[in-house]
Amino acid sequence: MITVTHLTKQYGPRTAVHDLNFEVKKGEIVGFLGPNGAGKSTTMKILTGFMPASEGKVMIAGHDVFHEPIKVKQSIGFLPENPPVYPEMSVNQYLDFAARLHQVPPKGQAAAIANTLKRVGLWDVRHRLIQNLSKGYRQRVGLAQALVHNPPVLILDEPTVGLDPKQIIEIRELIKSLRGDHTVLLSSHILPEVTATCDRVIVLNRGKIVAEDTIDHLTSRAQGGLIYALTVRNVKAAGVEALMQLGKIHTTGNRLTIELKSEDAREKVIETAVKHDMGVLEFVADKVSLEDIFLKLTTNEGSLA
Repeated sequence: MITVTHLTKQYGPRTAVHDLNFEVKKGEIVGFLGPNGAGKSTTMKILTGFMPASEGKVMIAGHDVFHEPIKVKQSIGFLPENPPVYPEMSVNQYLDFAARLHQVPPKGQAAAIANTLKRVGLWDVRHRLIQNLSKGYRQRVGLAQALVHNPPVLILDEPTVGLDPKQIIEIRELIKSLRGDHTVLLSSHILPEVTATCDRVIVLNRGKIVAEDTIDHLTSRAQGGLIYALTVRNVKAAGVEALMQLGKIHTTGNRLTIELKSEDAREKVIETAVKHDMGVLEFVADKVSLEDIFLKLTTNEGSLA
């Protein structure tokens, strides 16, 4: 649904986005990550037709952003970081305006607005002025205007910025409910939100893609091996020495981090610990967090290799 080929954007001598190539498939939710100044918002503005590129090609739902801008705008819903709402309007009035702006057929406007209000949880406040709503509800109004014409592609720039934890969870669940029906490209600095919501991530740093994969695959690459955590009741020197035959060991109190040589060695870990009367309490995969991966990719290291 989204295909980006050799996309570059220059501001005079400065290159904000350099030779980006990526694809977002139908029904996917993909996280677009990177530190401030990495080029995320610039890329999103190019994808939505708000800004021209210096070089490259972008296809949205089969349409070329640069040669078919009207058809592209009909195919996308865009929620910028600051929702484009009119505070003096009621929620109903604003969505009526958005529906007409998105050229929803007149006969279907009332139904489209009603369905969107219910979908994003705004039905009970539809007659209230937007200026009297909480930030969380205003964010929902912004999402509603992006959804009212039922576009195949949604581009969301920091959809939960400034929200409280309860509001973040509500918006996160709402975005997850869009999976399959819509293709979503989601920019966010809240990494647990990306972990909980997205199928894949694309990580930008200094205008270039430094990683593109599922979170599980990125975790595996960041670990550089099969890493497991073994928690025992009693740490026995003989048991630790025996476990060292299965892989590298790092001990912190009663917790042993083991980098195994192969997955087949997992059963041997339990057998060895039990044999040496160490009292196994827990044995789990020790995953690297998305925060750790993000920092590794966007610092001087810039690689998971």
